[in-house]
Amino acid sequence: MTTRLIRGLGFVDAAAIVVGSMIGTGVFLKSAVMAQQVGSGAWVLTAWVLAGVLSLAGALSYAELGAMFPRAGGEYVYLREAYGDLTAFLNGWTRFWIAGPGTIAAYAVGAATFMEGAVGLEFIGGKAGMGIAFILFFSALNCLHVSVGGRVQSLVTGVKLLLILGLTVGVLFFSPAASMGHLGEASMGQSLLPSGLGMAMLAALWAYDGWNNLPMAAGEVKQPEKNVPLSLILGVLLVMVVYCLINLGYFLALPLTEVLSANSSVNPGALPVATKAAMTFMGAAAVGAVSIAFVISALGAMNGSVLSNARVPFAMAQDGLFFRQLGYLSPSTRVPLVSVLVQAVIAAAMAAMGTFDQLTNYVVFSSWIFYALVCAGVIVLRRKRPELARPYRVLGYPWVPIVFVGVSVLLIANTLWTMPVESGIGLVLIGVGVPVFYGLRGYWKRGPREGIGLQ
Repeated sequence: MTTRLIRGLGFVDAAAIVVGSMIGTGVFLKSAVMAQQVGSGAWVLTAWVLAGVLSLAGALSYAELGAMFPRAGGEYVYLREAYGDLTAFLNGWTRFWIAGPGTIAAYAVGAATFMEGAVGLEFIGGKAGMGIAFILFFSALNCLHVSVGGRVQSLVTGVKLLLILGLTVGVLFFSPAASMGHLGEASMGQSLLPSGLGMAMLAALWAYDGWNNLPMAAGEVKQPEKNVPLSLILGVLLVMVVYCLINLGYFLALPLTEVLSANSSVNPGALPVATKAAMTFMGAAAVGAVSIAFVISALGAMNGSVLSNARVPFAMAQDGLFFRQLGYLSPSTRVPLVSVLVQAVIAAAMAAMGTFDQLTNYVVFSSWIFYALVCAGVIVLRRKRPELARPYRVLGYPWVPIVFVGVSVLLIANTLWTMPVESGIGLVLIGVGVPVFYGLRGYWKRGPREGIGLQ
């Protein structure tokens, strides 16, 4: 008997997936590398605002598509409707091998980075060992009923918002070192270049990344025509406000030199910028206490990514565009069990091999190629399928998707110029999907696909 996904996620769960998937590790780590790229706190804040506006434009566009096609798979479904099987497959292929597991692995490594500030990790194999343990535990949790993952996401998101609010209030109002003069500081001998601002935005976009996760699980959201758009828009707006406030706190509490020397690929052994800021009003106790608090944030984001990303290969298998086994649903829990477990194995391998900044660069570059195509798909489908019901229409059409696509192209080009190795690897992995698609398409479409279904 065919089993089907069930709609077990309400509005609170859906909004928690948006907010919880976005607020993870980036806002606590990335400000240091951003400061290294642009040379001042004022420009770092500018990059956060620009990246937030861009993410909101993307969320507005995704909201229209999510209300039109409330099915599992998210952007894979939108690309298939707009451009056909090959483009959709390349998106799913990239998410299966890079974006999905890479995001999960980056959150796991980020959580391990904060855990290292509180306890020694030698007895469990260092950051990689702890990261892999996190991945396996939360993947096992998401093999249960989808409502379990949704409730965990809602709980952890609420906790992390309270923690960030506490840190922000503490830094802004209780830090004796806070000074507006810190915002005017600039690193010696560094002039701002457009490429530097672009790289800083790329780093900020990692912290904002995750607003696209909810549509992947739209097949399990109650009243998706209403809840998907509302959760996307309100969630991105909330996160944007939170990020700008907490970064303002960093640069008020800390001299620029302290931010520049915080944890990054340049200073891998240093304390994260968030911990340094907390120490200005909590003292040495901040190192352990705040590190544990931030672990919760990173793990909440990882849980949302595990839940949502596993639905993409499931949807591909449903359509006969990927290995049929990935379309298997557990008869008891109605969860794409094989997809969740395979995703966990790939993510664990990536956590063992990559550093935090390397992982996030791979994910953001490859993801934004498809984000741009999806938002352009809003315009394509307005012309190609005007008869389709659109419960929500993107505000500012067509300028919002046009601006999003234009800025995305500039960011992608800037990344190719400034990080040719990382972006080149991403392009190669995407390109490998073309011969795979044509070579195995006949095999994937053969035979019955028992035990799978989509509601």
